[in-house]
Amino acid sequence: MATLTATITEALTLNGKDRGSTNTLTLTGINDVYHRIVTCPANNDTTIASFRSAVSGVRSFVDIENAAYIRVTNLDGTNSVNLSLQVSLAEGSTADASASILLEAGKSFIMGTPHDGISVSDANATIVTSLNDLESLLVDPSANSVQVEVFIATT
Repeated sequence: MATLTATITEALTLNGKDRGSTNTLTLTGINDVYHRIVTCPANNDTTIASFRSAVSGVRSFVDIENAAYIRVTNLDGTNSVNLSLQVSLAEGSTADASASILLEAGKSFIMGTPHDGISVSDANATIVTSLNDLESLLVDPSANSVQVEVFIATT
């Protein structure tokens, strides 16, 4: 077992004052890491990670109950991508909802557990507290071929 230390630092001096910040997350008991740099071809959606309860014998799936830290970084220096969070509204099913975010060039998306860690609703604009599973992560690079880095630590 290992310890993952993730540090986010913003360095900013504004009007002569230090306005930066550093936050560190330490996760113990890390047993596995799923780390890939994925080329996402132009005009094609690319699945960069899939989460399942049963992963034995399937190397491309990440154990949803054990995933503790997820980071996706757009490595392209110019082009943004759409990162689609595919959501399973019924426990253990395939994705039947999604939420997409713009991941600009050089930027990262970070989340914790995919198990009961996300939900979407088009019913109203109130907070959703009944969370569902993240089924997979897809990248839509639009008309540009880009590379993204995927880092997932599991216990």
